[in-house]
Amino acid sequence: MNAPTDLSMKTDEVLRVELEVFRRQHRDLDEAIEALQAKGTADQLTIKRLKKQKLRLKDIIRLIEDRLTPDIIA
Repeated sequence: MNAPTDLSMKTDEVLRVELEVFRRQHRDLDEAIEALQAKGTADQLTIKRLKKQKLRLKDIIRLIEDRLTPDIIA
């Protein structure tokens, strides 16, 4: 996964595309984790790694959403 290190260098359009890709990857990981847990014989280390990967994606998604959402002073 290529995490954006400097969001300021990317256009909003590029960030929106990346955001959708990261959201899709997050959903895919969620489905994979659920499937492994439903099996009951899943390797706990594998599940732990997938959850950690999912958390990293969540952090990236939040960073991009923050960058795309303008600060509005009320």
